[in-house]
Amino acid sequence: MQGIITESLAELLAVAFYAGLAVVLTVVGAFAELASFRDLAAGESMFGLWEIAVGMLLLYAAYSIVTGIVVPRLRGEDGTGA
Repeated sequence: MQGIITESLAELLAVAFYAGLAVVLTVVGAFAELASFRDLAAGESMFGLWEIAVGMLLLYAAYSIVTGIVVPRLRGEDGTGA
């Protein structure tokens, strides 16, 4: 009985960690996108384009974590992608 509770708690903490990481990456990516629009409007095109790329990378990382780890684990699948 104790092993089942410990495994369930560990799995819950892992899902919560990955979900939290995805939220942080999404927020930082969204702020990078907003900053890029501001920089592009101000005429700093190279820095704005760089921020767009970084923001897109962060948003894609968050999407990958959610679809590859969080959702499969919530469904009861392995979530390792194998």
